[in-house]
Amino acid sequence: MNDELPTARDDYLTARDEHPTVRDEPMPLPDEPPVQDEPPGSDEPPGPVESASARNGAHTQRLHPLTFVVGAVRELIALLAAGATGLAVGGVSTAFYFTLVGLAFGLFFHIAGWATFTYVLRDDRIELRRSLIGRSVKSIPRDRIRGVDITASLPHRLLRLAVVHIDAGSDGGEGELNAVSRQEAERLRRILLTRASPAAAEDAPPRRVLARMLRRWYIYAPLSGAYLLTPFALAGSLLGTLYNLGDDLGLITQERVENLGHDVVGLPTVLVVAPAILVLIAMPVMSVIVFTLFNWDFTVHERDGSIVAERGLITRRSVSLERRRLRGVELADNPFERVAGVTRLGALITGLGDAAHRGRLLPAAPRTVAGSLAARVLGRVPAPLIAHPPAARGRRVARAVAPLVGIGVLAVLAGQPWAAYTSAAFAVLAVPLGLDRYRQLGHATDGERLTVRSGSLRRRQVVVEHGAIVGWRIRRTLFQRRLRLATLFVAVGAGEGGYSAVDMSEDDAIALATAITPDWLTPFLEPPPAPALQDDLEARLP
Repeated sequence: MNDELPTARDDYLTARDEHPTVRDEPMPLPDEPPVQDEPPGSDEPPGPVESASARNGAHTQRLHPLTFVVGAVRELIALLAAGATGLAVGGVSTAFYFTLVGLAFGLFFHIAGWATFTYVLRDDRIELRRSLIGRSVKSIPRDRIRGVDITASLPHRLLRLAVVHIDAGSDGGEGELNAVSRQEAERLRRILLTRASPAAAEDAPPRRVLARMLRRWYIYAPLSGAYLLTPFALAGSLLGTLYNLGDDLGLITQERVENLGHDVVGLPTVLVVAPAILVLIAMPVMSVIVFTLFNWDFTVHERDGSIVAERGLITRRSVSLERRRLRGVELADNPFERVAGVTRLGALITGLGDAAHRGRLLPAAPRTVAGSLAARVLGRVPAPLIAHPPAARGRRVARAVAPLVGIGVLAVLAGQPWAAYTSAAFAVLAVPLGLDRYRQLGHATDGERLTVRSGSLRRRQVVVEHGAIVGWRIRRTLFQRRLRLATLFVAVGAGEGGYSAVDMSEDDAIALATAITPDWLTPFLEPPPAPALQDDLEARLP
């Protein structure tokens, strides 16, 4: 049972209109050209340069001439692998000749794709044009662009090329230029993010380094479950692919699998335990290797009014985030990282797609370093945090233990004592988890920014600007009302759309929201009774 108090405006849009201090997305002009793909059957002739474009100084440009080489090499490797397999299995056969035909067709396709793709950079938008079979034009308004990513794989880096990925949110769509020269990629990034004209963005301003990841921080990789299990997920996928390939070629049969199983069962115990120990030792080592491949030389710097994060060993990726769309930051960690004093830092950007990866500012760093970077990009993190009332402690413990107790009761009724004992053991272990969840609860504000923290196995502390808050919601369940607790939900136009301050006292929740946005909540609050009226009420009480 939920009971929501009317302590916030029902219509967030009305609240933003009445209070212009709240930052929001720029609204499109009535004559703003929408993003659209023209149907292939369009009758418009594919002229290389339009007269209007020439008058506006826009010129039709093509991708780099070596673009098709990267695609052709990638397909060449795959087709040569298939051809080698065909030679090993059946010699020079029809399948091998089909491989050669596929290679020639793939090369022709990449050359045709390069010759029929152009892009035009205008003062208010960028147009991507394709005319391979039918003509298609995608127009992305420049004021809708949220970010520009530059990615360079190993073949691109050898040829000094880069892939430009344009993110314009849900309204503007996405676009990709695969590939242009490195200099052209940087030029496009400056023009598209600074809203400057091509002539004004020719000179690149110097960049200011905000943070750089040190090599010794790579050993923090085993503390994260994602990097710890990723190598084995990739190994499992590779083994599955090889098994399917061997099954298709007739190399794997049921008899061979059964014989292998009997051979493994008959091995000495040492030969079975030793590989298991080697796997346990390899897990942290492989996690460090994977972490290094993805986050090598992770650098965060500021340039052209944007925050740029660069990372990667083989494939180098550069993500640009507009500072004017930055609404807050998020610090996340798990119990192992907390013991080591390590945390992860991410940015909350309005309208950013794939924010979990593209908004990453530090993958793993000491908490002091992450806090310092957060202060540079957003401002000082409010501290110290205000602890939540003691009544929240029992509620956190109950929520951690209750599901396991319920499973144990069902196991007893079903006559499964082993399941009941297991549930009871986990219920005992859940008590410290509930206590830790209570210790991690907290909130604070410094007049400019609000921070809330919750969670234990995955603790998150979110810091948002007051101007980014677009609404409030106070939720009280039946059990929360009995304890005079409430959950304050902060609606934010970035990140996940909102964040919760769990199990605050009712008075603190209302006071916090009122202190940040008094004009929104004051009309809905009951004024305190006058002194004379209060004395009269007390006199009438028995």
